[in-house]
Amino acid sequence: MTPGREVPLPQPWVDRVTRYPADGGPSGADWLRTVPGLIDEGLERWELTVDGPPATGWTAIVVPVRRGDEQLALKVGWPHPEGTQEHLVLRTWGGRGAVRLTAAEPSRGLLLLERLDATRDLRSEPIDVACRETGLLLRQLNIPAGEPFASLAPYLQPHLERMADRSAVPRRIVTRTQGLARGLLNDDMPAMLLHTDLHYENVLAGPGARWVAIDPKPVVGHPAFELLPLLHNRTDELDGRSFRDAMRRRVVIAAEAAGIDVDEAFAWTLLRAGIEVSWAVGMDDPDDVTLFIALTKALDD
Repeated sequence: MTPGREVPLPQPWVDRVTRYPADGGPSGADWLRTVPGLIDEGLERWELTVDGPPATGWTAIVVPVRRGDEQLALKVGWPHPEGTQEHLVLRTWGGRGAVRLTAAEPSRGLLLLERLDATRDLRSEPIDVACRETGLLLRQLNIPAGEPFASLAPYLQPHLERMADRSAVPRRIVTRTQGLARGLLNDDMPAMLLHTDLHYENVLAGPGARWVAIDPKPVVGHPAFELLPLLHNRTDELDGRSFRDAMRRRVVIAAEAAGIDVDEAFAWTLLRAGIEVSWAVGMDDPDDVTLFIALTKALDD
């Protein structure tokens, strides 16, 4: 068995995670000191051998492993609120549209997953195809759900409250976003399971030439809330269209593939774009502030 302490931690990933402040658990720097031991623990618990160099995301490292002839992936994730229910939602989906969960030790941040092709994601597909494939995945993932997953309305409420207190957020965006929230976040909102972060890098090629969703941040709400990640990625690919036309086209393609009403898709995506303006202001990220303001203009007729 190759010990986890010999699995190299990519330095750019280490440098980024080191800067994460504690968020309901250890800081990124404190957690990184435990990662080699956690890899060892996963290898031993599930009788695995390392089968290649690791891949990394924003908050996790994924090690290709084998158990006999079975190709799997050992995911070790930084403890933070958005990651606490990943094992639950993957079990709920049961491999339908999402990566299949083989085993989990959630208190240790360990997941044993089916092996996907980490070198191929939806960034390799033309943008219209990528939006359509994402919509088709959402059609599978957005199933009726309730507890233990949080509802979208209380999940968004703190963001809406902070938005009102941030003077750098344009007042027209505050007014428009909060008006949309009052109209959309109501008792009639569908209770559907949402991935919430299904952008192009979070869809990998899986066995049988199928596309597979990874890294969910689950909540329960309206499926149209899912579409914004398709707009704030690959923004340099306008295909000769204006920014407004290109972004609106993505919404229409994904919504139709997902079976979401297009008018509802625009309303919910505009709501989320407004919240993201506030988030970017809070993170002191001027590039994202500019992008999300542009998206609110593109989405709002």
